[in-house]
Amino acid sequence: MATLASTRAASTRAPYTGLGAGNLCVAYGHYDLSANPTAADVIQLCRLPKGAVVLGGWVSIEDIDSNATEEVDIDLGYPANGVDIADPDAFGNFDVLTGDAVAGYSIVAGSHLPLRGVLTNGPLTLGAETIVQAVVNVDAATFAAGTIYAVILYVTP
Repeated sequence: MATLASTRAASTRAPYTGLGAGNLCVAYGHYDLSANPTAADVIQLCRLPKGAVVLGGWVSIEDIDSNATEEVDIDLGYPANGVDIADPDAFGNFDVLTGDAVAGYSIVAGSHLPLRGVLTNGPLTLGAETIVQAVVNVDAATFAAGTIYAVILYVTP
């Protein structure tokens, strides 16, 4: 198990808190995977400020499993932050990411998925500064280098 961190998830980078209550804010981050991540690897993507009310967003993952029968399975969530308990798939348990192009929706290989998970029941409010992270459940059968990218939309009170 390894923890990989994008520059936007670094502890030296403060999360954006907005210019007032109700202003839409965006947290984002990416990580370039040059080697096959293994099960239990954590990829830290970005930080959210204390009190962030997460409204939605998306995750994009290039086709990092080039096998005809893909196996790569990555979830998006957050670790415990001192107030909220960890929820490693809070924003999505995406199951196997095939990366196959879908006619009429995606003209390129890869996965571009809206956040869901706990957000299907409405916004999520975080009680402390929080890292958004991807957790690898199953590694790629046949790895191909690619990037994982997440965008989180939130407001601050």
